[in-house]
Amino acid sequence: MQKIRYIYWEDDDFWLGHREEYPDYMTQGKTLEELVENLKDLFKDLHGGAIPHVRRVAELEVA
Repeated sequence: MQKIRYIYWEDDDFWLGHREEYPDYMTQGKTLEELVENLKDLFKDLHGGAIPHVRRVAELEVA
């Protein structure tokens, strides 16, 4: 089983969140549990090719 990191917060009546390395692709849920399920679906879509031209975050080492 793979673990993924995500950022989340509560905003009025919804929980909002995104995967840490994909900040442009947000999802929401009415409960924290629903948000987690939606983040799992987003993971599948991002890695399964359902979302074209996915932008990613990477690190660059410089001297």
